[in-house]
Amino acid sequence: MVGGGYVNYIGSRQKSIQRRNLQGAMRVPREPSTTPVSARTVTLARMPLRYTSMQGAGNRILIVDARSASVEPPPEDVLRRLADEATGPGFDQLMWLFAPIRATSTASYRVFNRDGSEVEQCGNGLRCVARRLEGEAVDGRLQFDSPAGPVAATLGADGRVTVDMGVPEFEPAKIPFIADARRDQYELDVGGTTLTVAAVSMGNPHCVIDVADVATARVAELGPRIEVHERFPERVNVGFRHVVNRSTIDLRVFERGTGETLACGTGACAAVVSAQAAGRLDDTVTVNLPGGQLVVSWRGPGESARLTGNAELIEEGTLNL
Repeated sequence: MVGGGYVNYIGSRQKSIQRRNLQGAMRVPREPSTTPVSARTVTLARMPLRYTSMQGAGNRILIVDARSASVEPPPEDVLRRLADEATGPGFDQLMWLFAPIRATSTASYRVFNRDGSEVEQCGNGLRCVARRLEGEAVDGRLQFDSPAGPVAATLGADGRVTVDMGVPEFEPAKIPFIADARRDQYELDVGGTTLTVAAVSMGNPHCVIDVADVATARVAELGPRIEVHERFPERVNVGFRHVVNRSTIDLRVFERGTGETLACGTGACAAVVSAQAAGRLDDTVTVNLPGGQLVVSWRGPGESARLTGNAELIEEGTLNL
């Protein structure tokens, strides 16, 4: 059961977060649309490509299927224009699809944040891609080639999608995180304040901090500073976690290259598995995020983490690239 304070926080949070500008201020994806799918055209160059805008737990995902066109993603300045709703369709993450690498895969993909930077993985984006390509599923299952390695998705009859997020990586050098040895928790100096954090990779690096209440967590203050901390040489996503009980956590995430969003799939996995590895959570955990709920399952070392959640259509349109 989610506490009343957190429920009130979700309602106020969804109303109060302001649109993020290109210099790194916070933005929130659009609320899921209840109107019929609309179509529009964003003109950037000469070659038209269809796009699909979706959301997973409030995380705004833009999908461009370039499998047949073999078109490379545009440069960072164009990606930033696409991410800004004033000049493009808007997104937190962009999933750019290519022809598959493996014969058993439906597609390969690259992932870009709204600041134009490329990243290794996006759990909410993967669910949206799977739902977008559901007509190509075999027995309700799709396989993909991601920058973080092979991944798979299973389409549920209830409209939710479960994705195999791979085996969590806790070795500091492979996160990457600068530390002399692997531990469940580390001390991190941030501007003279020592924080106790966990570090893990879900195909991309994550730092997780326990807080007494996510509603009052210092996300706007600490998130940007930890993201670029010198001990995370490739920058890092920052999760602020409150453990409600052994099967439930509350979470806010400051995403690398994006800022705080309503949800982060890899962040949900990182927050859960780092606590599971320390014996604090059960095998299956519900994660309450400002944009909705996700479910993370992990059975321990050597096993893949599984992420389940919604994936909903917002709109479709055309990019003239």
